[in-house]
Amino acid sequence: MSAVHADPAAHADTAPPVMRPITFDLLDAVMAIEVAAYPFPWTRGNFIDSIAAGYVTRALEAVDGELLGYFVAMPGFEEMHLLNVTVAPRHQGRGHGRALLAQVYALSHACNAAAVWLEVRVSNERAHALYLSEGFTDAGRRRGYYPSADGPREDALLMSKLLPPGGRE
Repeated sequence: MSAVHADPAAHADTAPPVMRPITFDLLDAVMAIEVAAYPFPWTRGNFIDSIAAGYVTRALEAVDGELLGYFVAMPGFEEMHLLNVTVAPRHQGRGHGRALLAQVYALSHACNAAAVWLEVRVSNERAHALYLSEGFTDAGRRRGYYPSADGPREDALLMSKLLPPGGRE
């Protein structure tokens, strides 16, 4: 009797995605998502500067190598500032944003951060709801923080999340 081997490709869609640091070889894929996701995307230079500065960066990749999302965060004194977190538009609503945030929390603990801070557009109700469900609270408003296509700049909600001691989420 011969052994039956499962086709690994048949299970590729069920294998969990993997995290890896954003490197220069990923920038084309990162930029493709960035310009698809935002009317005012970060530039390639913003990502290059973030990598060069040693900011915390991670890309979430499917097992087939497709980039699902990424984040860039800046460590500070006892805090982590989440500068950019993005899920590819066609992959939104599948838990990838939560997976990216879980990685932010873990890396924040590794940097001895007690809190994570971020800004979100006032109009981005979906992201705001996600952050609230993740335990972030509204901490203020940054007036005119984001560019806007139709007139005055848009406000940002400043949000924070205190992290439990010991790295447990």
